Amino acid sequence: MAKKIRGNHLVKIGFPQNRSIGIALEILQKHFRGNKVEEGLELLTQVLKNPEHFREHESMSRLAEYFIDNSRQIEESRKYRLVPAKSFAEFGSDQIDEGARNQMFTAMKLPITIDGALMPDAHHGYGLPIGGVLATRNAIIPYGVGVDIGCRMCLTVFNDPLELITQKSQQLSDALNKNTRFGNTEVFERPSDHSLFDRPEFREISVAKKLFNKARIQIGSSGGGNHFVEFGRVTITDKTNELGLIPGEYLGLLSHSGSRGLGAGIASYYSRIAEYKCQLPGEARKLAWLDLDSEAGQEYWLAMNLAGDYASACHHDIHQRIERALKLSRAARVENHHNFAWKEKSESGEELIVHRKGATPAGKGVLGVIPGSMTQPGFIVRGRGEVSSLQSASHGAGRLMSRSKAKSVIGNAEMKEVLTKHNILLSGGGVDESPMVYKDIHSVMNAQSELVDILGSFHPAIVRMAMD
Repeated sequence: MAKKIRGNHLVKIGFPQNRSIGIALEILQKHFRGNKVEEGLELLTQVLKNPEHFREHESMSRLAEYFIDNSRQIEESRKYRLVPAKSFAEFGSDQIDEGARNQMFTAMKLPITIDGALMPDAHHGYGLPIGGVLATRNAIIPYGVGVDIGCRMCLTVFNDPLELITQKSQQLSDALNKNTRFGNTEVFERPSDHSLFDRPEFREISVAKKLFNKARIQIGSSGGGNHFVEFGRVTITDKTNELGLIPGEYLGLLSHSGSRGLGAGIASYYSRIAEYKCQLPGEARKLAWLDLDSEAGQEYWLAMNLAGDYASACHHDIHQRIERALKLSRAARVENHHNFAWKEKSESGEELIVHRKGATPAGKGVLGVIPGSMTQPGFIVRGRGEVSSLQSASHGAGRLMSRSKAKSVIGNAEMKEVLTKHNILLSGGGVDESPMVYKDIHSVMNAQSELVDILGSFHPAIVRMAMD
């Protein structure tokens, strides 16, 4: 009977495909022939689960020692040491907080790091700082992308009269309230359908499969915090812009949001895997990476791109709902991710993984939107392809103070007074999103004049955010 036991039988009970199978088969042949085979298999299962208990066992000690040594070797192989930090470029250094700079310094010590840069809106985050750009070799860092995978901007410019903002402000505000959903609990009673839900990733990647129903329900909704949908005045100043718009003023709709529960679930799942497989010193723990040649790395790459496409679909759904409700005519659209990773070529031609966590792609000729605050303009930009910034720019004005600090020093009355002074009609929003908590967008833009050209601006007027 012992001769019938093969390696595949041991694999089925959990044995790794290594030398342990040969050792186990030898033990069965020597000590558990005939009717004792079942007893031997049961013992092998117990050794696999807890080899320490069998170090002195008469027949199983050799296998137990192998498991213990192999486990120790695997554990050591998961530990990585930091290397001397590479230098990185900073833009608007006087506006960058020390916490962000320290985090970037740590990221530049990773053995996989090739290059990096800090944008002028940079501030402290988890893992890679917000406003941090990091290029790595054949490795993806989930916290280098961020929790809100594919968080992005989308600006639609309309042919309709700009005067609608003043003449029908309440109607526009009502349309925002009726056709948007924010936070963790608001969803549409009848979510839109989308071809994205037919993607094979939802069937083939386990975590995406588990999040499928949540993604269906949340399509077209926005997150909390600094996410918004707003009407405003678009001013086109560049005569040769790629949007096909003549210089002048237009009605515009701008949205900021990401991949909702789908992206958050994917980020959480693969961050845990990365931290298990790649054990780094404490200060770098959240910068754990996945090798792109590994199964987990390939899965994350596919899941990340799925989440990014889902975020785009959410924005399109938002804009389409509002366009239909108000019978608006679209003239042009600009959109971009700013929490994502891309495969890009270095100057030498090497393919690198470029993480932009809170940074706007600014390759030569690439269009994007960099928002300000509720009382300051955002900007439509064209990338200049600056190598030292890894062809990136800021993703906004950047925070001056944390949410907790904002809530302790700013009152509702003070926020309302500022918004009234600037003629901003706001639905939702808390004091932690007050205009005062953000850096001056003009200073930020001045600090990155070599990174982007400005095609036009967007001045908010009617804003919808999550309820405080």
